[in-house]
Amino acid sequence: MKSSKYLEELRTQSAEELNNQLVAAKKELFNLRFQNATNQLDNTGRIKEVRKNIARIQTVITEKANA
Repeated sequence: MKSSKYLEELRTQSAEELNNQLVAAKKELFNLRFQNATNQLDNTGRIKEVRKNIARIQTVITEKANA
């Protein structure tokens, strides 16, 4: 599955790289929400995908912190 491959990729990254990805994903989510509010967003499913990616990144960060 695509998400499990993405999750394995996340687990190989360092904490700093994960934090950088988290910041980038949150910026993307903000931009998508802004586009959605102004009716410029074509693919609304992208919002859901980015939210799930943020949750995956945060989960991996928590796993590394607890390990």
